[in-house]
Amino acid sequence: MAILSALADPTRLAAIRLLWDGEEHCVCELMRKIDASQSRMSRHMAALKVAGLVVDRRDAQWVRYRRNPNLQAAVVALVGAALALPEDRQEEAA
Repeated sequence: MAILSALADPTRLAAIRLLWDGEEHCVCELMRKIDASQSRMSRHMAALKVAGLVVDRRDAQWVRYRRNPNLQAAVVALVGAALALPEDRQEEAA
């Protein structure tokens, strides 16, 4: 249930969209691309981490996030389906 709740928020879904490339992304990059404050981004990333969708690594004063490499196939499929929705539909669903 935490996964569905995590994917229901447009900001978190935008972050997942960026992280789904499998690369590591600094929270500063996510903030800039999503246009979110540091505190807002941290709150949303914490929810994604609790849901098990992302893992993090501290790098000096920044935190770097990436897609959890140990996700079950069903979770990957679920996230893929959420990302396949047109972005205007994603906002309606939230």
